[in-house]
Amino acid sequence: MLSEHDPIEHEDERIVRALEEDIIFGRLAPGTRLTEDSLLSRFPVTRHFVRQALVQLEQMGIVVRERNKGATVRSLTADEVRQIYDVRELVQRQAALLIPLPAPQSLIDELLAIHKEHGEHIEAGYLRGVHETNDRFHLTLFGACGNKYLVQTIELYMRFSLPVRANSMSDRAALDIAHGQHALMIEMLKGRDNWVLAQLCVDHLQPSKKRYIDLVEG
Repeated sequence: MLSEHDPIEHEDERIVRALEEDIIFGRLAPGTRLTEDSLLSRFPVTRHFVRQALVQLEQMGIVVRERNKGATVRSLTADEVRQIYDVRELVQRQAALLIPLPAPQSLIDELLAIHKEHGEHIEAGYLRGVHETNDRFHLTLFGACGNKYLVQTIELYMRFSLPVRANSMSDRAALDIAHGQHALMIEMLKGRDNWVLAQLCVDHLQPSKKRYIDLVEG
């Protein structure tokens, strides 16, 4: 039986999902204002739903809300990107170093299944699927480190870097390179060299970081 709260949760999630897609795929550029009135004209819901959706987007790190200014799509400076990626490199390297190698076949099979789905979404041009399977791949991989707090930090900074990662989403060549690196990560899990795996995980972050910084500074 549905509780009286279920419809509210459903509407919040629907708005969040729609706006998240717009931000991820560049339909809402960094710095774009998100006024309650404009969202009300788009979504046939009450103001309460819109406000709750904006709170969720702020918690996800992709929207900034300021008193008397409303909400805007998060815009990152080059220095902010460098700082965020300093943390991402540290935590992802450490997580990779903690993964017991060789990894169990169950983990490899799970990653292979996600990898296959990721490739199918790239071929189909289904960017929502590409985004979701990419995140699932990395959280499954780093989840094998056995430190849930480290994985939570990785997930948090993945959200903080969403505008950076989204910038590469429409670049088919970049997606193919990332997909190929995922395959290499799976192969590394079959061996015993955590340092090589860790370096690959760090190198994997660089193209989207460089692309975004070049765009901002250029």
